[in-house]
Amino acid sequence: MSAAKSSKTAGIGLLAAITTSLCCITPVFSVLAGVGGIASAFSWMEPLRPYLIGLAVAVLAFAWYQKLKPRVQEQIDCACEEEEKPSFWQSKKILGIVTLFAIVVMAFPSYSGIFFSDQPTSQIIVVKENDIKEAHLIVKGMTCTGCEHSVNHALTQSPGVLEATSSYETGIATVKFDQSKVNLEELAKAVEVETGYIVSDKQVINE
Repeated sequence: MSAAKSSKTAGIGLLAAITTSLCCITPVFSVLAGVGGIASAFSWMEPLRPYLIGLAVAVLAFAWYQKLKPRVQEQIDCACEEEEKPSFWQSKKILGIVTLFAIVVMAFPSYSGIFFSDQPTSQIIVVKENDIKEAHLIVKGMTCTGCEHSVNHALTQSPGVLEATSSYETGIATVKFDQSKVNLEELAKAVEVETGYIVSDKQVINE
């Protein structure tokens, strides 16, 4: 395989790697950019993620094999092979950069939380005990930890929310809030507007 073909193979591997995490990257950056309505655009790709990861790994491994395998005698004897010097874009260095970037992209769900800084408030909030409510929101569309952080961010940015946690595995977001400042309908709407996910049901659990 020529250096040019090896570069194309690496490019395919990188594209596959990026595709594996679109369902996780999109929610995070769309919420941070203030265009949360598109956060769930690639959630349908989540079932394909294990296969795309396998494809990315296989393609990059093949690119490295072709780059590192010993040349056969015919290639060594060929004058064009002796004179040809791969450019930077066809070198092992760029293949290494592509591989490292692919790993970072595929691992995105595991560190997506760093984009949402949980800064403790310096203000003392006084809430009447009778006004504190806890509720469950059934959120359709969450597929990874990046989605969880997006939903949590949407909830905690709402006035009156004291605490919010969510799980993509169960599809449930649990929120503790001051009912004198915000109601359950407003919280559900905040999630839908900020993330694009659908809140199919909501229920106060500590009536």
